[in-house]
Amino acid sequence: MEREEIEKLSREYSIIQEQLQSMAMQREQFNERKEEYKEAFKEIEASTGKVYLAVGGAIVEVQKDYALKNIKEKEEVSDMRMSIVKKQYDDLVKKEQALRTEINSAIKELKG
Repeated sequence: MEREEIEKLSREYSIIQEQLQSMAMQREQFNERKEEYKEAFKEIEASTGKVYLAVGGAIVEVQKDYALKNIKEKEEVSDMRMSIVKKQYDDLVKKEQALRTEINSAIKELKG
């Protein structure tokens, strides 16, 4: 394998690592959001007074059941997005490992 090809593979490897880092941050954000939803659900469930919900730039009073349903739906959407990001992340990890192996063997071949 030519030196230029190895450099191309190395650049591709760097791009994959950046994508993995970005996806790891996304996963962390989804996990944080999920915890926020769980906490909000507990708070609303335990509340006995009025319940308010932010809609766009306004805050409106809503029924407790509606607020709980709204939070559950947001949590489900977040979970679905999280599973998509997790699958993409897992696929990229496999691609990164294969690329690393290819680069290492190409470097050995070039040296030997």
